[in-house]
Amino acid sequence: MAAEAHDPAEGDSSAASAQPRQFIVTVYGLYSRTEGGWLSVASLIALLSDLGIDAPAVRSSISRLKRRGILRAERRDGAAGYALSDEGLSVLREGDHRIFRRERATPADGWLLAVFSVPESERSKRHLMRSRLTRLGFGTVSSGVYIAPAHLYDTTAEMLRRLGLDGYTDLFRADHLAFADPAEKVRQWWDLGQLEQLYGEFVRKHAAVLERPQPGTADAAARDAFVDYVRVLTDWRQLPYLDPGLPEELLPEKWIGIRAADLFFALQSQLADGARAYAARGLVRGVPPGTAAPEPHGA
Repeated sequence: MAAEAHDPAEGDSSAASAQPRQFIVTVYGLYSRTEGGWLSVASLIALLSDLGIDAPAVRSSISRLKRRGILRAERRDGAAGYALSDEGLSVLREGDHRIFRRERATPADGWLLAVFSVPESERSKRHLMRSRLTRLGFGTVSSGVYIAPAHLYDTTAEMLRRLGLDGYTDLFRADHLAFADPAEKVRQWWDLGQLEQLYGEFVRKHAAVLERPQPGTADAAARDAFVDYVRVLTDWRQLPYLDPGLPEELLPEKWIGIRAADLFFALQSQLADGARAYAARGLVRGVPPGTAAPEPHGA
């Protein structure tokens, strides 16, 4: 399973190298919903400049997200901007539940089985079914049987209804009774080797942020918090889709995913408030935080 298969808002992505459009999705997810799901283009350019992304790259990435149906153009008070589409809002709501979920399933919770059959004449729907189940974190038992921790039922049922795939699928609550070792089966159904590699990259890339000395001024500290938090969250939010909260008892000993989750939530606690304060100043018509708003013409 490749990381890029797991976020409909993004297309190609990697926990090791984020693209401008992934940073834009992160900024929308964190800060746009207090603005009615809308951000001005000027605000995005101002905020993304702190991440080293220039204006042409921002505009190009916004256009791609518009073509994917995640954003829609909208002017407010004369300012050009983009609002989240219904699809974009749905993606972010789903992400909220998954990305910020700390607890893991236990073997006693049971499993969710998705059993589906799609006619050959509707091959595109079969591909959509498989890709969306994989995107939600399902492992593959066989070509028409996918498995996930039972807590994914509500999210899965909503997705199947929304995409009109519910008529091809049956969902079952299941317990593993016999005959194989469940830990061995989990290794077959999910690519734990890839997960271990991606979790390790996340830890190596972001662990030092916890120990980094604070800048001397409050403005500089807030800016660093914003830059660090957007980068951390952009890299992190792919991983809970690849690992849907698999039970710790069925994972390799000293599973690095647990260490990575501890790191993410420690960084969230350290960075989120400062990042939000900095972003709020940058949402004033694209005025870079720390500068005064321009006077109206004729003042």
